[in-house]
Amino acid sequence: MILGASFDTVEENKAFSDLQSFPYRLLSDAGKAVGTQYEVLRDPDDKFPDLAKRISYLIDPAGVIRMSYEVTDPPGHAEKVIEDLARLLRE
Repeated sequence: MILGASFDTVEENKAFSDLQSFPYRLLSDAGKAVGTQYEVLRDPDDKFPDLAKRISYLIDPAGVIRMSYEVTDPPGHAEKVIEDLARLLRE
């Protein structure tokens, strides 16, 4: 299952998701509670302090984070995650 999350409101996420035709759920973390736990908040002096860092997590069915990724290459990111998932399934 793929889930996305942002600090935007539910309404903003729905509009963005509809515009981009996202094939997965985009969750609202407007209060930044989840972002705090997953350590995606930016420093206050960052160029974009109100945006979450682009981080992805590969989480197993037991809820254990198996891999984390700082997303620097959006086009190639999914391929890397799929490779890691395949490797983890073989283990």
